[in-house]
Amino acid sequence: MTQSAQRTPMDLSRMAKRVHPIGESIFSEMSRLAVEHQAVNLSQGFPDFPTPDWLKEAAQEAIGRNINQYAMSQGSLRLRKAVARKAERLMGIAWDDTREITVTNGATEAIFDVIQALVNPGDEVIVFEPFYDSYVPSVEIAGGTARYITLQAPDWTFDRDRLAALFNDRTRAIIINTPHNPTGKVFTQEEMDFIASLCHKHEVLAITDEVYEHLVFDGNKHIYMASLPGMRDRTVTISSASKTFSVTGWKAGYVLAAPDLTEALRRVHQFVTFCSAAPLQEAVAIAIENAETNSYYADLQRDYAARLEKLSGALERAGLRPIRPQGTFFIMSDIRGLGFADDVAFARYMATEVGVACIPPSAFYSSSNEGTMLARWCFAKRDDTLAAAEERLLGWRK
Repeated sequence: MTQSAQRTPMDLSRMAKRVHPIGESIFSEMSRLAVEHQAVNLSQGFPDFPTPDWLKEAAQEAIGRNINQYAMSQGSLRLRKAVARKAERLMGIAWDDTREITVTNGATEAIFDVIQALVNPGDEVIVFEPFYDSYVPSVEIAGGTARYITLQAPDWTFDRDRLAALFNDRTRAIIINTPHNPTGKVFTQEEMDFIASLCHKHEVLAITDEVYEHLVFDGNKHIYMASLPGMRDRTVTISSASKTFSVTGWKAGYVLAAPDLTEALRRVHQFVTFCSAAPLQEAVAIAIENAETNSYYADLQRDYAARLEKLSGALERAGLRPIRPQGTFFIMSDIRGLGFADDVAFARYMATEVGVACIPPSAFYSSSNEGTMLARWCFAKRDDTLAAAEERLLGWRK
């Protein structure tokens, strides 16, 4: 390595203290390793197959119709109306598209905005672990403290007494991600009712991340927290069109919440991104409108169920013991007994030596001892991608 290419320790003295603990995302590291070693990338959760042609054409037509200037900060009226109609059909709840729906630059921005808008310094936010990696930094940047309840493999249940004990007079909110990334758990009606009862008892908000709402398998059912008795005005529902319509690069998120909670969210949102891309909002509105009148959601579920079978079978044949997911497009697998110190060592080895990239899920736990014998794999991939991954995994197995 030449002198100019050598890396020197970075001086962090000018960095704000609140961002000191925030390092490189595990997604970035594993995707980088996948590129460097030409690995089949089953790590980061995005499809490698094309966005539907009709949806790309809708975006192109929106640009051609000069929908190219700033959208309203809260989102285009057409998209908010489409979201309201969809939500009313699925939840059985009427939503005011003017005062209760906000379009954001992806669900991740929505999560950040909601937490900054509703969590005060000193507040506690209950988080199920393993967790999507933006939750905890968002809470900490707001000055709050995350309190953790662990989903226990392999069936991803949680200790109800432990959860109840976490609620106290400092608890501001609980974050529920269902269908759950990275485990694939779909919270049951009974579990959701139990969480709702604790929210009522302690006057706590429920922040729900429901971006995989249409990817549920094996007869499981997605339960909308906002639809439960007394929870409509206590729930902030976050979802996205990005996963549903295979447009993760469009960052098409949205939030449904009571007017006072929406007002707080919008006060933050206007100074984070102000608005999302106008022509893409138009195209997403068309996508949601069309999906309401054709079989898009059923077709999506069927196609992903087939991909689930392909990857699950490949992992099983490679001796990687998949834990069957109930939803999302991820599979967790048990890597105990394979001779690796932990999941990070396993994931780096698989990317660099075997040529298949996965995610080490210990990054999604508050304790480094949790998740160390698991790996997460994404099946939102083309058949030939999954076949290539299987070939390499079976070659390693031999």
